[in-house]
Amino acid sequence: MIYLVSRSIGQGWRAGMVSLGGTLVGFLVYMTMANVGLAAVFLLVPWLYTAVKIAGAAYLLYLAWKTLKPGGLSLFEARSLPADSRSKLFRMGLVTNLLNPKAAIMYLALIPQFVTPSAGNVMLQGFILGGVQITVSMLVNTLIVLAAGAIAVFLRSRPTWLVVQRWITGTLLGAVGVKLAIDAPAPAA
Repeated sequence: MIYLVSRSIGQGWRAGMVSLGGTLVGFLVYMTMANVGLAAVFLLVPWLYTAVKIAGAAYLLYLAWKTLKPGGLSLFEARSLPADSRSKLFRMGLVTNLLNPKAAIMYLALIPQFVTPSAGNVMLQGFILGGVQITVSMLVNTLIVLAAGAIAVFLRSRPTWLVVQRWITGTLLGAVGVKLAIDAPAPAA
């Protein structure tokens, strides 16, 4: 999101949308890799299901800490970026997503929370859930891209709102991380 917001603020919503296209292709790659790998691993190593849930909770808590710590950054702080071509924006969106270990960890932590091995084909469940995640991500990120410029202008002129936004984001990430950590020891059903 930070990459998409920064591109939208720096080059406009069209640049943000092209970058979003690359990011979505990266999600398709992650969905395929995560579902093929997780389906096999969860069947062979059942305790890994709990480990993945704990890793997801730890990651969310880390993001909350990074946002809330003294000097933490808000999502909407403006950053200067050079103008790039559409093909470069697409490639940068794809590469940013594929090389970002946070995106990989988040994707691997998200799907297992909702997969129920006893409900049938784990891989099929993963692809369905991944498709829902990608669709929701596309819709949400499209709205973020379209709104980023206006929000950035609003927040830039009101520094108190920037701090409030940072605290709300960090608190929500922390709450979800704590909830996942509490629920993590529950065995896969």
